[in-house]
Amino acid sequence: MNIKNKHLSLPLIQGGMGVGISLGNLAGNVGKCGGMGVISTADIGFKEPDFWQNPLAANVRALKKEIKKAQDIACGNGLIAINAMVATVQYPQMVQAAIEADIDCIISGAGLPTKLPELAGDSNAAIAPVISSAKAAGTICKMWDRRYQRIPDFMVLEGSLAGGHLGFGEDALKNGTTEPLETLLPAVLKAIEVYAEKYNTEIPVFVAGGIDNAEEIEKFIQMGAAGVQIATKFIPTIECDAAEGYKQAFLTAKKEDIRIVKSPAGMPGRALWTPLMQNVEAQGRIAPKKCINCLVPCDTGKSPYCITEALIGAALGDYEKGLFFCGANAYKLDKITTVPEVLDELLPQWRNK
Repeated sequence: MNIKNKHLSLPLIQGGMGVGISLGNLAGNVGKCGGMGVISTADIGFKEPDFWQNPLAANVRALKKEIKKAQDIACGNGLIAINAMVATVQYPQMVQAAIEADIDCIISGAGLPTKLPELAGDSNAAIAPVISSAKAAGTICKMWDRRYQRIPDFMVLEGSLAGGHLGFGEDALKNGTTEPLETLLPAVLKAIEVYAEKYNTEIPVFVAGGIDNAEEIEKFIQMGAAGVQIATKFIPTIECDAAEGYKQAFLTAKKEDIRIVKSPAGMPGRALWTPLMQNVEAQGRIAPKKCINCLVPCDTGKSPYCITEALIGAALGDYEKGLFFCGANAYKLDKITTVPEVLDELLPQWRNK
């Protein structure tokens, strides 16, 4: 399929996972196989020596290095993208840094990316919002059309079984009363139809959240999806950028270990029920020891915990102090594998072409 003026041979986006889970190695290897590899920009420079003193410079420097690494590994195959969260303070700078590094696509969620077309300007990067309802899809199309005479190059429709920050109410997530992707997808396709017709183009929609087998992928494509976005299944791969301890946490996780948790970003999220999350629930909050002002808004005096410290701890394999975001089916992971093996399992008909 074509996205903007770029070709994507596999109908799959590897979901962005921060902090430090999907970097240049994972994204590059997914791209090498013909998919869209995604680098998460969230505090990507956490291993840089000056990160805590100068987080912006460290993150920009690291992002450009990771994009270059991914591009070198992919060797012109597939596409390389970033996932940049609207809720982060450095959102505009991360988008600009990625454009300067000649990124193929920019995926943006954790809030509606109302100003993304302005940030992307006349660059060659394809831009895509992450949405969770037909209302959000229609709103972003209407806003971009009116303000910028532009519509999304593609969209990611993230359902309630996804990992990380979720665009649904906490009660509905816990009660299981959210609309399923099977209901959301037709409504989203209907909501964006008028804008696709106006611009005489297509707006490919990739569905995400709890999809982990070839049969489900085929079902959604038959329903009109352009493809799928999958993240959690790539965690226990050799190519994943996270520490070995991070991967092992998922291989030993049980279904009851996966919960809806509070995030300082102001949205509910899905993660492993680690000692950190248990302590937050028991104590009400764990006061941050230091702050680099990473989220908008984030009141350090009221924040339940420091999300940067928690995600860095997880990426380094610290199960006790880490926040391990995950999809609803993370408990099904049972072995270390490779990116090509995951893609062979998920997309046999495309991989065998």
